[in-house]
Amino acid sequence: MNKDLILKKIGDWNQDFSYPLFIAGPCSVETPEQLDQTVGQLVEQGISTIRAGVWKPRTRPNSFEGVGAIALPWIQEVKAKYGVKFAIEVASPAHVDEALRAEMDVLWIGARSTVNPFTVQDIADSLKGVDIPVLIKNPINPDLALWIGAIERIAQAGVSSIGAIHRGFSNFNDTKYRNSPTWQIPIELKSLFPDLPLLCDPSHICGNRDLIQHIAQKALDLSFDGLIIESHYQPDKAWSDAAQQLTPGSLGNLLQHLKTRKVALDDPELQSQLEVIREQIDHVDREILELLSQRMSLVEKVGQYKKLNNVAILQMERWNKVFQTRPEWAKSLNLKESFAKDLFKLIHTESIKKQTEVMEGE
Repeated sequence: MNKDLILKKIGDWNQDFSYPLFIAGPCSVETPEQLDQTVGQLVEQGISTIRAGVWKPRTRPNSFEGVGAIALPWIQEVKAKYGVKFAIEVASPAHVDEALRAEMDVLWIGARSTVNPFTVQDIADSLKGVDIPVLIKNPINPDLALWIGAIERIAQAGVSSIGAIHRGFSNFNDTKYRNSPTWQIPIELKSLFPDLPLLCDPSHICGNRDLIQHIAQKALDLSFDGLIIESHYQPDKAWSDAAQQLTPGSLGNLLQHLKTRKVALDDPELQSQLEVIREQIDHVDREILELLSQRMSLVEKVGQYKKLNNVAILQMERWNKVFQTRPEWAKSLNLKESFAKDLFKLIHTESIKKQTEVMEGE
Protein backbone atom coordinates (compact mmCIF):
# COMPACT_ATOMS: atom_id res chain seq x y z
CA MET A 1 0.00 0.00 0.00
CA ASN A 2 1.44 3.35 -1.06
CA LYS A 3 0.61 5.88 1.66
CA ASP A 4 2.84 8.49 0.04
CA LEU A 5 0.65 9.15 -2.99
CA ILE A 6 0.77 12.75 -4.19
CA LEU A 7 -2.81 13.88 -3.60
CA LYS A 8 -4.23 17.37 -3.71
CA LYS A 9 -6.96 18.68 -1.46
CA ILE A 10 -10.07 20.09 -3.15
CA GLY A 11 -8.86 23.67 -2.77
CA ASP A 12 -5.66 22.77 -4.61
CA TRP A 13 -7.36 21.27 -7.65
CA ASN A 14 -6.57 23.24 -10.79
CA GLN A 15 -10.14 24.48 -11.14
CA ASP A 16 -12.09 26.56 -8.64
CA PHE A 17 -14.23 24.22 -6.56
CA SER A 18 -16.04 25.30 -3.40
CA TYR A 19 -15.49 23.61 -0.03
CA PRO A 20 -17.32 21.61 1.14
CA LEU A 21 -17.87 20.41 -2.40
CA PHE A 22 -21.56 19.90 -3.20
CA ILE A 23 -22.24 18.18 -6.52
CA ALA A 24 -25.83 17.61 -7.65
CA GLY A 25 -27.76 16.68 -10.74
CA PRO A 26 -29.84 13.99 -12.37
CA CYS A 27 -29.03 10.30 -12.20
CA SER A 28 -28.98 10.34 -15.99
CA VAL A 29 -29.26 12.83 -18.81
CA GLU A 30 -32.59 12.11 -20.52
CA THR A 31 -33.46 15.00 -22.84
CA PRO A 32 -32.14 18.51 -23.53
CA GLU A 33 -35.21 19.97 -21.80
CA GLN A 34 -34.80 17.80 -18.69
CA LEU A 35 -31.13 18.75 -18.41
CA ASP A 36 -31.72 22.47 -18.94
CA GLN A 37 -34.63 22.66 -16.48
CA THR A 38 -32.79 20.70 -13.79
CA VAL A 39 -29.52 22.59 -14.10
CA GLY A 40 -31.26 25.97 -14.21
CA GLN A 41 -33.11 25.21 -10.97
CA LEU A 42 -29.98 23.81 -9.31
CA VAL A 43 -28.06 26.98 -10.12
CA GLU A 44 -30.80 28.92 -8.32
CA GLN A 45 -30.01 26.79 -5.26
CA GLY A 46 -26.32 27.67 -5.41
CA ILE A 47 -25.04 24.49 -7.07
CA SER A 48 -22.15 25.14 -9.43
CA THR A 49 -20.93 21.59 -10.12
CA ILE A 50 -23.44 19.29 -11.81
CA ARG A 51 -23.44 15.51 -11.99
CA ALA A 52 -25.21 13.61 -14.74
CA GLY A 53 -25.02 10.08 -16.06
CA VAL A 54 -24.31 9.75 -19.77
CA TRP A 55 -23.35 6.07 -19.76
CA LYS A 56 -25.11 4.00 -17.09
CA PRO A 57 -23.56 0.60 -16.25
CA ARG A 58 -26.51 -1.54 -15.15
CA THR A 59 -26.70 -4.91 -13.46
CA ARG A 60 -29.03 -6.50 -16.01
CA PRO A 61 -29.50 -6.06 -19.78
CA ASN A 62 -32.49 -4.24 -21.25
CA SER A 63 -32.36 -1.64 -18.47
CA PHE A 64 -31.93 2.03 -19.36
CA GLU A 65 -28.17 2.42 -19.79
CA GLY A 66 -28.09 6.13 -20.56
CA VAL A 67 -28.57 7.99 -23.83
CA GLY A 68 -24.82 7.88 -24.48
CA ALA A 69 -22.57 10.35 -26.24
CA ILE A 70 -25.47 12.26 -27.83
CA ALA A 71 -25.88 13.90 -24.41
CA LEU A 72 -22.43 15.50 -24.50
CA PRO A 73 -23.42 18.41 -26.83
CA TRP A 74 -26.45 19.04 -24.59
CA ILE A 75 -24.12 19.25 -21.59
CA GLN A 76 -21.81 21.64 -23.43
CA GLU A 77 -24.74 23.95 -24.20
CA VAL A 78 -25.92 23.91 -20.60
CA LYS A 79 -22.39 24.53 -19.33
CA ALA A 80 -22.07 27.59 -21.51
CA LYS A 81 -25.54 28.86 -20.64
CA TYR A 82 -25.26 28.58 -16.84
CA GLY A 83 -21.49 28.74 -16.27
CA VAL A 84 -21.35 25.47 -14.36
CA LYS A 85 -18.89 22.59 -14.20
CA PHE A 86 -19.89 19.03 -15.07
CA ALA A 87 -18.99 15.63 -13.64
CA ILE A 88 -19.79 12.43 -15.53
CA GLU A 89 -19.07 8.74 -15.07
CA VAL A 90 -16.63 6.93 -17.33
CA ALA A 91 -16.29 3.16 -17.56
CA SER A 92 -13.88 2.68 -20.47
CA PRO A 93 -11.07 4.44 -22.34
CA ALA A 94 -13.59 5.32 -25.07
CA HIS A 95 -15.73 7.13 -22.50
CA VAL A 96 -12.67 8.99 -21.23
CA ASP A 97 -11.75 10.09 -24.75
CA GLU A 98 -15.24 11.37 -25.53
CA ALA A 99 -15.58 13.10 -22.14
CA LEU A 100 -12.26 14.89 -22.54
CA ARG A 101 -13.08 16.01 -26.09
CA ALA A 102 -16.36 17.41 -24.73
CA GLU A 103 -14.38 19.33 -22.07
CA MET A 104 -15.96 17.72 -19.02
CA ASP A 105 -14.58 19.12 -15.76
CA VAL A 106 -14.65 16.06 -13.49
CA LEU A 107 -14.72 12.32 -14.18
CA TRP A 108 -15.87 9.64 -11.80
CA ILE A 109 -15.36 5.90 -11.79
CA GLY A 110 -18.43 3.98 -10.69
CA ALA A 111 -18.75 1.15 -8.18
CA ARG A 112 -19.14 -1.51 -10.86
CA SER A 113 -15.89 -0.37 -12.48
CA THR A 114 -13.91 -0.01 -9.25
CA VAL A 115 -14.54 -3.66 -8.48
CA ASN A 116 -12.58 -4.70 -11.61
CA PRO A 117 -8.84 -3.86 -11.55
CA PHE A 118 -8.55 -4.50 -15.31
CA THR A 119 -11.22 -1.87 -16.02
CA VAL A 120 -9.60 0.63 -13.66
CA GLN A 121 -6.18 0.06 -15.21
CA ASP A 122 -7.58 0.63 -18.71
CA ILE A 123 -9.11 3.91 -17.53
CA ALA A 124 -5.86 4.87 -15.77
CA ASP A 125 -3.84 4.22 -18.93
CA SER A 126 -6.19 6.46 -20.91
CA LEU A 127 -5.67 9.27 -18.36
CA LYS A 128 -1.88 9.41 -18.57
CA GLY A 129 -0.79 12.97 -19.21
CA VAL A 130 -4.28 14.32 -18.42
CA ASP A 131 -4.80 16.82 -15.60
CA ILE A 132 -8.44 16.50 -14.50
CA PRO A 133 -10.11 15.69 -11.15
CA VAL A 134 -11.11 12.02 -10.92
CA LEU A 135 -13.51 10.76 -8.26
CA ILE A 136 -13.48 7.04 -7.43
CA LYS A 137 -16.52 5.35 -5.93
CA ASN A 138 -16.09 2.46 -3.53
CA PRO A 139 -16.56 -1.01 -5.03
CA ILE A 140 -19.98 -2.62 -4.65
CA ASN A 141 -18.66 -5.14 -2.14
CA PRO A 142 -17.10 -3.97 1.16
CA ASP A 143 -13.47 -4.39 0.10
CA LEU A 144 -11.18 -1.56 1.19
CA ALA A 145 -8.21 -3.03 -0.67
CA LEU A 146 -10.06 -2.83 -4.02
CA TRP A 147 -10.95 0.81 -3.35
CA ILE A 148 -7.36 1.66 -2.45
CA GLY A 149 -6.09 -0.24 -5.47
CA ALA A 150 -8.26 1.83 -7.80
CA ILE A 151 -7.02 5.05 -6.20
CA GLU A 152 -3.40 3.91 -6.56
CA ARG A 153 -3.86 2.97 -10.22
CA ILE A 154 -5.27 6.41 -11.08
CA ALA A 155 -2.56 8.15 -9.05
CA GLN A 156 0.18 6.15 -10.78
CA ALA A 157 -1.16 7.42 -14.10
CA GLY A 158 -0.08 10.90 -12.96
CA VAL A 159 -3.46 12.18 -11.76
CA SER A 160 -3.12 14.08 -8.47
CA SER A 161 -6.58 15.67 -8.24
CA ILE A 162 -8.24 12.53 -6.91
CA GLY A 163 -11.23 12.16 -4.62
CA ALA A 164 -13.11 9.17 -3.22
CA ILE A 165 -16.88 8.77 -3.14
CA HIS A 166 -18.54 6.67 -0.45
CA ARG A 167 -21.77 5.29 -1.98
CA GLY A 168 -22.36 2.38 0.38
CA PHE A 169 -21.96 -1.37 -0.03
CA SER A 170 -24.26 -4.17 -1.13
CA ASN A 171 -25.74 -6.08 1.77
CA PHE A 172 -28.65 -8.48 1.42
CA ASN A 173 -29.42 -8.15 5.14
CA ASP A 174 -29.96 -4.38 5.09
CA THR A 175 -33.67 -3.63 4.77
CA LYS A 176 -33.39 0.11 5.42
CA TYR A 177 -30.78 1.27 2.93
CA ARG A 178 -30.25 0.44 -0.72
CA ASN A 179 -26.53 0.13 0.08
CA SER A 180 -25.28 -0.18 3.65
CA PRO A 181 -23.23 2.83 4.82
CA THR A 182 -20.64 0.68 6.65
CA TRP A 183 -18.97 3.89 7.82
CA GLN A 184 -15.87 2.18 9.23
CA ILE A 185 -14.56 1.50 5.70
CA PRO A 186 -14.44 5.13 4.45
CA ILE A 187 -13.17 6.19 7.87
CA GLU A 188 -10.32 3.69 7.56
CA LEU A 189 -9.60 4.98 4.04
CA LYS A 190 -9.40 8.55 5.35
CA SER A 191 -7.10 7.49 8.18
CA LEU A 192 -4.73 5.90 5.66
CA PHE A 193 -4.87 8.82 3.21
CA PRO A 194 -5.68 11.98 5.23
CA ASP A 195 -5.11 14.27 2.22
CA LEU A 196 -7.57 12.34 0.03
CA PRO A 197 -10.83 14.30 -0.42
CA LEU A 198 -13.74 12.09 0.63
CA LEU A 199 -17.29 12.73 -0.59
CA CYS A 200 -20.49 10.93 0.34
CA ASP A 201 -23.22 9.84 -2.08
CA PRO A 202 -26.30 9.63 0.18
CA SER A 203 -28.59 9.04 -2.82
CA HIS A 204 -27.12 5.62 -3.58
CA ILE A 205 -26.74 4.71 0.08
CA CYS A 206 -30.38 5.49 0.81
CA GLY A 207 -32.29 4.62 -2.35
CA ASN A 208 -35.07 6.70 -0.80
CA ARG A 209 -35.16 10.48 -0.82
CA ASP A 210 -36.69 10.59 2.68
CA LEU A 211 -33.50 9.17 4.21
CA ILE A 212 -30.99 11.43 2.47
CA GLN A 213 -30.96 14.28 5.01
CA HIS A 214 -29.86 11.98 7.83
CA ILE A 215 -27.06 10.32 5.87
CA ALA A 216 -25.84 13.65 4.45
CA GLN A 217 -25.59 15.13 7.94
CA LYS A 218 -23.87 12.00 9.25
CA ALA A 219 -21.23 12.36 6.52
CA LEU A 220 -20.54 15.99 7.43
CA ASP A 221 -20.40 15.02 11.12
CA LEU A 222 -17.66 12.56 10.14
CA SER A 223 -15.69 15.34 8.40
CA PHE A 224 -16.42 14.28 4.83
CA ASP A 225 -15.29 16.89 2.31
CA GLY A 226 -18.53 17.09 0.38
CA LEU A 227 -21.64 15.42 -1.01
CA ILE A 228 -22.82 14.22 -4.40
CA ILE A 229 -26.62 14.05 -4.53
CA GLU A 230 -29.04 13.17 -7.30
CA SER A 231 -31.57 15.82 -8.27
CA HIS A 232 -34.16 15.98 -11.05
CA TYR A 233 -36.69 18.70 -11.80
CA GLN A 234 -39.39 15.99 -12.07
CA PRO A 235 -37.95 13.09 -10.03
CA ASP A 236 -41.03 10.88 -10.13
CA LYS A 237 -40.77 10.86 -13.94
CA ALA A 238 -37.03 10.09 -13.99
CA TRP A 239 -35.92 7.30 -16.29
CA SER A 240 -33.66 5.83 -13.61
CA ASP A 241 -33.47 5.86 -9.79
CA ALA A 242 -36.61 7.96 -9.42
CA ALA A 243 -37.16 7.16 -5.73
CA GLN A 244 -33.82 8.58 -4.58
CA GLN A 245 -33.80 11.86 -6.53
CA LEU A 246 -34.75 15.22 -5.00
CA THR A 247 -36.24 18.22 -6.72
CA PRO A 248 -33.75 21.12 -6.84
CA GLY A 249 -35.94 22.99 -4.36
CA SER A 250 -35.92 20.09 -1.91
CA LEU A 251 -32.16 19.78 -2.34
CA GLY A 252 -31.72 23.48 -1.57
CA ASN A 253 -33.79 23.09 1.59
CA LEU A 254 -31.74 20.06 2.62
CA LEU A 255 -28.45 21.92 2.15
CA GLN A 256 -29.72 24.90 4.15
CA HIS A 257 -30.44 22.65 7.14
CA LEU A 258 -27.12 20.81 7.07
CA LYS A 259 -24.61 21.73 9.76
CA THR A 260 -20.92 21.74 8.94
CA ARG A 261 -18.60 20.84 11.81
CA LYS A 262 -15.20 22.20 12.77
CA VAL A 263 -12.37 19.85 11.92
CA ALA A 264 -10.40 21.06 14.96
CA LEU A 265 -11.03 23.20 18.02
CA ASP A 266 -9.43 26.64 17.93
CA ASP A 267 -10.30 27.48 21.56
CA PRO A 268 -7.43 26.34 23.89
CA GLU A 269 -9.78 25.90 26.86
CA LEU A 270 -12.20 23.71 24.90
CA GLN A 271 -9.27 21.74 23.48
CA SER A 272 -7.94 21.20 27.00
CA GLN A 273 -11.33 19.93 28.20
CA LEU A 274 -11.51 17.56 25.25
CA GLU A 275 -8.04 16.20 26.00
CA VAL A 276 -9.07 15.45 29.60
CA ILE A 277 -12.01 13.38 28.36
CA ARG A 278 -9.80 11.61 25.83
CA GLU A 279 -7.34 10.71 28.56
CA GLN A 280 -10.21 9.18 30.51
CA ILE A 281 -11.21 7.19 27.41
CA ASP A 282 -7.61 5.97 27.03
CA HIS A 283 -7.64 4.81 30.66
CA VAL A 284 -10.93 2.93 30.19
CA ASP A 285 -9.66 1.35 26.95
CA ARG A 286 -6.61 0.08 28.82
CA GLU A 287 -8.87 -1.43 31.47
CA ILE A 288 -11.00 -3.09 28.79
CA LEU A 289 -7.91 -4.71 27.26
CA GLU A 290 -6.71 -5.87 30.68
CA LEU A 291 -10.10 -7.48 31.32
CA LEU A 292 -10.05 -9.14 27.90
CA SER A 293 -6.59 -10.50 28.71
CA GLN A 294 -7.96 -11.96 31.95
CA ARG A 295 -10.88 -13.46 30.04
CA MET A 296 -8.56 -15.15 27.56
CA SER A 297 -6.52 -16.60 30.43
CA LEU A 298 -9.71 -18.15 31.77
CA VAL A 299 -10.61 -19.39 28.29
CA GLU A 300 -7.21 -21.08 28.11
CA LYS A 301 -7.96 -22.88 31.38
CA VAL A 302 -11.29 -24.02 29.92
CA GLY A 303 -9.41 -25.35 26.90
CA GLN A 304 -6.99 -27.27 29.08
CA TYR A 305 -9.88 -28.78 31.05
CA LYS A 306 -11.63 -29.85 27.83
CA LYS A 307 -8.42 -31.37 26.50
CA LEU A 308 -7.79 -33.40 29.66
CA ASN A 309 -11.37 -34.66 29.69
CA ASN A 310 -11.72 -35.17 25.92
CA VAL A 311 -14.54 -32.60 25.61
CA ALA A 312 -15.40 -30.88 22.31
CA ILE A 313 -14.43 -27.23 21.99
CA LEU A 314 -17.74 -25.93 20.67
CA GLN A 315 -20.56 -26.29 23.19
CA MET A 316 -23.75 -24.96 21.57
CA GLU A 317 -25.56 -24.65 24.90
CA ARG A 318 -22.83 -22.33 26.15
CA TRP A 319 -22.71 -20.46 22.81
CA ASN A 320 -26.47 -19.84 22.95
CA LYS A 321 -26.30 -18.73 26.58
CA VAL A 322 -23.61 -16.15 25.80
CA PHE A 323 -25.58 -14.65 22.94
CA GLN A 324 -28.76 -14.57 24.96
CA THR A 325 -27.41 -13.04 28.17
CA ARG A 326 -24.84 -10.50 26.91
CA PRO A 327 -27.30 -8.38 24.91
CA GLU A 328 -29.61 -8.42 27.94
CA TRP A 329 -26.76 -7.22 30.15
CA ALA A 330 -25.92 -4.54 27.60
CA LYS A 331 -29.49 -3.30 27.54
CA SER A 332 -29.51 -2.95 31.34
CA LEU A 333 -26.38 -0.80 31.01
CA ASN A 334 -27.93 1.47 28.35
CA LEU A 335 -25.88 -0.09 25.55
CA LYS A 336 -27.31 -1.29 22.27
CA GLU A 337 -28.10 -4.99 22.15
CA SER A 338 -26.84 -5.18 18.55
CA PHE A 339 -23.49 -3.75 19.66
CA ALA A 340 -23.17 -6.41 22.36
CA LYS A 341 -24.01 -9.17 19.87
CA ASP A 342 -21.34 -8.00 17.42
CA LEU A 343 -18.78 -7.55 20.20
CA PHE A 344 -19.29 -10.98 21.71
CA LYS A 345 -19.22 -12.66 18.31
CA LEU A 346 -15.66 -11.35 18.01
CA ILE A 347 -14.80 -12.30 21.58
CA HIS A 348 -16.30 -15.77 21.34
CA THR A 349 -14.62 -16.41 17.97
CA GLU A 350 -11.27 -15.51 19.52
CA SER A 351 -12.09 -17.76 22.48
CA ILE A 352 -12.68 -20.70 20.12
CA LYS A 353 -9.32 -19.99 18.46
CA LYS A 354 -7.61 -19.90 21.86
CA GLN A 355 -9.12 -23.25 22.89
CA THR A 356 -8.17 -24.75 19.52
CA GLU A 357 -4.57 -23.73 20.11
CA VAL A 358 -4.67 -25.44 23.50
CA MET A 359 -6.16 -28.60 21.98
CA GLU A 360 -3.54 -28.73 19.23
CA GLY A 361 -0.65 -28.08 21.63
CA GLU A 362 1.37 -30.78 23.33
